[in-house]
Amino acid sequence: MTVDSVKFTPDFRPQYISFDCYGTLIRFRMSEMAREFFSDRLAPEAMDEMCRLFSAYRFDETLDAWKPYREVLRNAVRRTSKAMGVEYREADGDAVYEAVPTWGPHADVPGGLSKIGDKIPLVILSNAMNEQIDRNVAMLGAPFHRVYTAESAQAYKPRMKAFEYMFDQLGCGPEVMMHVSSSFRYDQNTATDLGFGCRVFVGRGHEPSNANYRDIEIPHIGCLPAVVGL
Repeated sequence: MTVDSVKFTPDFRPQYISFDCYGTLIRFRMSEMAREFFSDRLAPEAMDEMCRLFSAYRFDETLDAWKPYREVLRNAVRRTSKAMGVEYREADGDAVYEAVPTWGPHADVPGGLSKIGDKIPLVILSNAMNEQIDRNVAMLGAPFHRVYTAESAQAYKPRMKAFEYMFDQLGCGPEVMMHVSSSFRYDQNTATDLGFGCRVFVGRGHEPSNANYRDIEIPHIGCLPAVVGL
């Protein structure tokens, strides 16, 4: 089901709404930065493949035992460089890490969240370090009840351990929660396995839609208030 400007009254009213942060709420600029720092080593026609590999290696790095996100990025850049046959520069991963807290939200986010935040508690579960996330959250335009990171959980999404940390901290199970994300592989697949009460996919264009792993699809966060009957 796609929700746009049409009023939608759901059967499910969540106790909490949890969100992925980067990509879903914050405009994710990993590929933009990678194109910049690989520009002196790769031809323009190789950039799309480089971005694909960089994304895939970042995901693969999250599946191991937890390590600081700076290492996730360094390793992903190193593996991408090797696969593309170009020089690896550790400073590239560090530059991305330092830039993350400066990234702001998608334009639709503050308005959409502001209509919900004082009525249903909002929660973030992010693959971030504690030192990164606060600056990003401050730009989202709504109060958040809790913000949880991979560093605190000692696990990255899509691992269930990250989500289970959130449940333990909130003192509830997934069945009373709605999870909102623009990624199936990091969020929605695991949310399905864990049995969230409702799964909302935000079609940002990062990944193709998959009806098996979402209950509702929206094009942007401005549609979310209608999903919860506001």
